[in-house]
Amino acid sequence: MTDETGRPQDEGGSDYGSDISRDLGDGPPASWRDAAPDLLAPINADAPVSGHVPTSADAPSVSLAPEHDWEAARAVLIPLLRPVGTIGLRLADVNRSAMALNTSSHTLPLLGEGPCGLPVIYAIPASGFDIVVNGEHLVSWGVEPAEIHAAAMANLAAWSAAAPWTGEESGERQLLSSDSGDGPDATRILLPEVRSHLASTLGAVGGPIFVGLPDRHLLVAGASAAADLDFGAQLAGFVADHADGADEPIDRRLFELVGGDLRPVAG
Repeated sequence: MTDETGRPQDEGGSDYGSDISRDLGDGPPASWRDAAPDLLAPINADAPVSGHVPTSADAPSVSLAPEHDWEAARAVLIPLLRPVGTIGLRLADVNRSAMALNTSSHTLPLLGEGPCGLPVIYAIPASGFDIVVNGEHLVSWGVEPAEIHAAAMANLAAWSAAAPWTGEESGERQLLSSDSGDGPDATRILLPEVRSHLASTLGAVGGPIFVGLPDRHLLVAGASAAADLDFGAQLAGFVADHADGADEPIDRRLFELVGGDLRPVAG
């Protein structure tokens, strides 16, 4: 006779409770030791310990990483624009000596001043993310805030000198954009040479020179004839839409480049 599982009833076991026949009959072979370990055997120096991978003898010391070493950081620091309202420590207000004496943590990012109220942070680019410079870095590096700003701007200028521009024309309308994918595109507007380039390239069109900074990865500037009243409104709509859908938005406003400076466009 068999039960509802198809097993002979005299085999034992059921679908309820403990089933010794099934529990012990279908498992994989046991991996118990068949002999005690040899405690006197030599230790294998190449064997991993708890998944640890030995560090290469040629690897640089962790203390020389940019977040710890100023000389390493100075070569890679970049400034990045951030939205209005970003919280941090304003460079103009920071007293490094006072911070060094204060034992509390200083984890807020350092903030510089960008155009039209936009703050600037300082970052160490890493693989897939940025290390944002804060007060702890300032104290650790032992440098003044002005040195951080100067180093970051010098690196931005060196990058910008080789970064491409994309130009587009449609009738009297002209556009220039920077969208390299490297990250500091919008921040290029901080450089006087970039503002001069926009003015000289677009100024001949005759109308206002508009600038948009919707996203960390995009700087867009355009101009059209003075009689083209729809151009500014259309560009403003593009900038606002792009900022609203951006992963790292900066500002949805449209700006005008006047005398080398940015001014928000009213309306």
